[in-house]
Amino acid sequence: MKFFEGTIFEASFSLICSSMDKAEKKKITTALTIPGILLAIMWLIRIIETLFHVNLSFLGVHPLHTDGIPGILLYPFIHGSFKHLMANSVPFLILGTALFYFYGKIAFKVFVSIWLLSGIWVWFGGRESYHIGASGVVYGLSSFLFVSGIIRKNTHLAALSLIVAFLYGGLIWGIFPELFPHENISWEGHLGGLVAGIIFAFYYKNEGPQRRMYSWDYEDDDDDDDDDDPDAYWKRPNTSTTYKL
Repeated sequence: MKFFEGTIFEASFSLICSSMDKAEKKKITTALTIPGILLAIMWLIRIIETLFHVNLSFLGVHPLHTDGIPGILLYPFIHGSFKHLMANSVPFLILGTALFYFYGKIAFKVFVSIWLLSGIWVWFGGRESYHIGASGVVYGLSSFLFVSGIIRKNTHLAALSLIVAFLYGGLIWGIFPELFPHENISWEGHLGGLVAGIIFAFYYKNEGPQRRMYSWDYEDDDDDDDDDDPDAYWKRPNTSTTYKL
């Protein structure tokens, strides 16, 4: 804590917190809960592996093998190293929290759907190996938030989609295996998560937050109706006297 004392970070953080009401703070805390718990489990498992010198990679997705079916559910919890886990931790927490904050009631359904579908696709189409790590879910959350923010035409969600594109736009390169020939990267998991996020963005487009309608949106509709009205004042014959200048 001493590191942050007297810094701009501390002042900014205090200002943000003081400007929030209790309801907003509660909403943020609730949104953090599920991603935070899942991330804590990931770290706990990695610490246990290190302390007891065990390797739990066999709990990942093993394509087209029965022993890999449980991995469809378990693969995001297992990481090959602390570096691997740290690379996934921040985007997982930020994107997961954003999903639960902005999408409320459908967030859990979207989260689980992306999680499972990306794992299923890896099981059917992945290379012969054990696929582990939360990056597939990260790709799914990123693509869902980006595409959903656009198709809903909601200003808040559109802003969120731009932030996602700016912060995590580089994730797109992770689906091209030829760019990382010497890295053990599950591009199948990345691609599966990316596509899953897009699919569920369209599937759930009529659920959750929608575009806010303003008065001028309705006025446009009224104008269209007036065009079909034969009694509209501009369609009435001019019977007034004409004056010449």
